[in-house]
Amino acid sequence: GRLNADNARFLLLAVLIVLYMLCGAAVFSAIELPTEREAKERWEERLENFTRRHNLSRAELRHFLREYEEASVAGIRVDDIRPRWDFTGAFYFVGTVVSTIGFGMTTPATVGGKIFLIFYGLIGCAGTILFFNLFLERLITVIAYVMKSCHERQLRRKGVLPHNGRRGSGTSEVDSLAGWKPSVYYVMLILCVASLIISCCASAMYTPIEGWSYFDSLYFCFVAFSTIGFGDLVSSQNIRYESQGLYRFGNFVFILMGVCCIYSLFNVISIVIKQSINWILKKLACKCCHKCQRRLFRSRRNVVMPGNVRSRRNISIETDVVNESDTDGRRLSGEMISMKDFLASNKVSLAIMQKQLSESANGYPRQMSSNSKQNGFSGGVGALAIMNNRLAETSVDR
Repeated sequence: GRLNADNARFLLLAVLIVLYMLCGAAVFSAIELPTEREAKERWEERLENFTRRHNLSRAELRHFLREYEEASVAGIRVDDIRPRWDFTGAFYFVGTVVSTIGFGMTTPATVGGKIFLIFYGLIGCAGTILFFNLFLERLITVIAYVMKSCHERQLRRKGVLPHNGRRGSGTSEVDSLAGWKPSVYYVMLILCVASLIISCCASAMYTPIEGWSYFDSLYFCFVAFSTIGFGDLVSSQNIRYESQGLYRFGNFVFILMGVCCIYSLFNVISIVIKQSINWILKKLACKCCHKCQRRLFRSRRNVVMPGNVRSRRNISIETDVVNESDTDGRRLSGEMISMKDFLASNKVSLAIMQKQLSESANGYPRQMSSNSKQNGFSGGVGALAIMNNRLAETSVDR
């Protein structure tokens, strides 16, 4: 059933993620390990020369370096940088906390600061994720509206739609336009272009001001916008800049816009990944032995009568509870209804009643488009559900 399909999808995704991580670890190890070994050899050579030149023991020098590492964690550097915990530095820090970037260049050192961070981050991260979801909802609304307008304009050029208005036509093309939704691949392409434009513009600002190369600036943009936040490159850390206030404002705007766009892009890519996993499962299901399927059907024929097997093509959140209940088949087989079946039937009745009350309150039943599965926006939880609902609302002809 549906539960088995979800479990199979979950297990396949877990296996693919583990394999993806193993491949990534092998590639990064092959690329970065030689450089790390060379840097370690150079450091050991410099350390040996320094101890010989100044007549110091290796133990004393290592003890001094450990103390410097502790000072570095507290925000002390050899070069002059701005104070980490002045108001602007603290504001930059809380921005990295609530956005889940977490560069790591500034961390609380006191017990009180660490305790406050736990509660502050708990509420702040939840609120920011809600903001990203709402931003995604409005972004999908704008994209769907623009793409639908372009689609309508193309139909008018072909003479399918009248030029005086959208309504009043009874053609099949107009009926299909009422349920039209943009493809998930078009939305992904638009978000990719928007993220690339923001990253390029931000890199053009970081390169001359921070003194980074353009490639390093692009690298920082991805690490920051995707909320990975390694902390090897961090913007706005020098003690003084030209047009300092304007630069910090631009830095804040670019990080906010970039995080929103990359977050939305990740959610759209997750839909494409889900479609790919479903395609793989379908291919695997086609290779299953038909004899095993007939055995499974025979083992369940006393539970659900063959005449009551329902088509599961139009599965939705509203019908899952009804489809998963097999109490009708059990009662038709002449068996006495059990307490479990009684509670299940009451649950189904309650779900139907809630659906009817919701439709009565809204004044109309919610229409589900027949091609909602074709564009890839059906189903989903959290941010994916927001995208589905918004696309369903924007598909209605305005």
